[in-house]
Amino acid sequence: MTDSILAIKGVGEKTAELFYRVGIRTTDELMHYYPTGYDRLSEPEPLYKLTPGKICTAEGVLTKDAQLNVFKGLKIVNAYISDMTGRLQLSWYNFPYVKGSLKAGSRYVFRGRVYEKNGRLIMQQPKIYDPAEYRNVLSGRLLPLYPLTKGLTHVMIRKAVREYVNNKKEEREYLPAPLLARLSMSDIDTALKEIHFPPSEERLKAAERRLVFDEFFFFMLMSTSLKRSNDRLSSAFVTRPPVKLLSFIAGLPYELTKPQLDAYKSIARDMSSGKVMNRLIQGDVGSGKTIVAVLAMLNAVLNGYQAVLMAPTEVLAAQHYETVRELIEAWDPDISCVLLTGSMSAKEKKLACDMIENGEANIVIGTHALIQDKISFSSPGLMVTDEQHRFGVRQRELLGKKGEDPHVLVMSATPIPRTLALMIYGDLDISVIDSMPKGRLPVKNCVVGPGYRKNAYSFIAEEIKKGHQAYVICSRVESSEESEEESGTEEDNIVNVNDYAAKLRKIFPENIRIETLYGSMKSEEKDRVMRDFKEKKSDILVATTVVEVGVDVPNATVIMIENAERFGLAQLHQLRGRVGRGKDQSYCIMINCSDSERAKERLDILNRSNDGFEIAEADLKLRGPGDIFGVRQSGELEFKLGDIYRDSELLYAASAEAKRLLDEDERLERPENREIGRKLSWLKESCSRA
Repeated sequence: MTDSILAIKGVGEKTAELFYRVGIRTTDELMHYYPTGYDRLSEPEPLYKLTPGKICTAEGVLTKDAQLNVFKGLKIVNAYISDMTGRLQLSWYNFPYVKGSLKAGSRYVFRGRVYEKNGRLIMQQPKIYDPAEYRNVLSGRLLPLYPLTKGLTHVMIRKAVREYVNNKKEEREYLPAPLLARLSMSDIDTALKEIHFPPSEERLKAAERRLVFDEFFFFMLMSTSLKRSNDRLSSAFVTRPPVKLLSFIAGLPYELTKPQLDAYKSIARDMSSGKVMNRLIQGDVGSGKTIVAVLAMLNAVLNGYQAVLMAPTEVLAAQHYETVRELIEAWDPDISCVLLTGSMSAKEKKLACDMIENGEANIVIGTHALIQDKISFSSPGLMVTDEQHRFGVRQRELLGKKGEDPHVLVMSATPIPRTLALMIYGDLDISVIDSMPKGRLPVKNCVVGPGYRKNAYSFIAEEIKKGHQAYVICSRVESSEESEEESGTEEDNIVNVNDYAAKLRKIFPENIRIETLYGSMKSEEKDRVMRDFKEKKSDILVATTVVEVGVDVPNATVIMIENAERFGLAQLHQLRGRVGRGKDQSYCIMINCSDSERAKERLDILNRSNDGFEIAEADLKLRGPGDIFGVRQSGELEFKLGDIYRDSELLYAASAEAKRLLDEDERLERPENREIGRKLSWLKESCSRA
């Protein structure tokens, strides 16, 4: 269905390695590597209207020949243009060849970021255009901007996409013509081309609308078909609520809340019903979902079955393992708990697998390694997945197939309004934990501008003096290698993990220990860093959103989120949930680097409330159609383009169309539905390999 990225002309082994680093190995993955935004090539502005700090387009006459100077080994080309309104300096660093392409007295268009220095404007690293070509061909174009890694540029991705688009066969349409007509949808070939190279804003919205619908539609097909299949299943693992479990609950160092007890009662009822349980526990960050899952697992174990818990990251799996083992070992040393993750040694894996297969392990905790074909369970009566939106329907289905249709329990701290949750989790019954454990102090929030950073550093230092710890969250791992005219976005204030950690080491005293954590680190290194932070061997953890899911460090009392405007509200709420997990007062400092009223309005929602479900409802009302940049600001359910809040109408449409299709042709055997069936099978296989 797809070719290697190497099949594209101009992509050799070295370039392919860069594409591999961002998850692009095939032409299909390239076409579905969607832009995160677009650089809009605007009309040239009069020089007096240029705005410092912005990427601008200027047109003027070169007043004299460009000059090449060498300063401390740096080759600098300087030139000047003028128009009827003013004068502008142009500077290029380490691009000496630019001098030969500029001629005094000639007119040019330049595009780059403008700075103000000593009262004069300077445009740095601008691209050079012929005025006629710019006005007649380029002006108004939307150039795609992509997520990058070191060495990979927007231009490289654009060239590869354009080369492939220009030479590939037309994409085969899989949605039936009546459905496309009913919803006024673009065909898939046009949508895929125009999401990368939109001829206009209107066509961009049409392309995005079709691709978002596809994401939701196939998700809903999987979810709805799984629900129908599950409804027909009888359970081989019928349980009876064990009396012994009452002593475990009584021995807990805290009192369970009513929503926690209600959730467990629903689970116990499901597991004793004779039907296979498929239930979601949806609760806000810190609401105590894990202990409810532990009760469910003990219910299974005390009835003679194995219980399995799958987490999305090794850090979280290890955390669950330690929590569960500590709770259970002291209560009943005969119940054994084993951990299985991908980074374990071959010897450790074999020992764990043997214990799992022969039934010696009563509770199994791990990552997606648990759904590999070679893993065999003895009698898996309950499968639990944590942060289920990180896996998706297909992974949940694969985990469920590890036994004879075991009970399935999933947990999510992603706050989703109930109306959307009923669709997104259509194959599951839902229990909501909507109150916090007793004794928890609400996190104190503040949204501030970049000028507050020094105060924030002082505040963090004071908390560390009290024996506490802090997180600092950045949106990037490393600096972009792009030249500024290519980035096309306002990135002066965007901070990255490595540079920020180096900066903080210069600001804070040497005795304050600073570590970094990000997703592309090796698993063993990530585990070490997180373990050191939990054991108070470091004081400040500078990290990306890798800490978003479930990491529990009660001693951390401050989280400072840089460029908070770049994150979705649900994701910010998840990040905020990393603090406030102990008895001490905790704080969330959100640095807003945008002067946008919309960004201020969104962040003010978080400033006012700590209730995830209230935030989700407010976010749903606040987001409107056409917010192209809102797409990547939503961490829910790992859709590439779709945003369940912004695109809720498309989600409803996809749900209705999936139900209609399965009502008419559940096996997708009719001629007009066979392409959907093939696409669905291919997607399931792709999920299995992920």
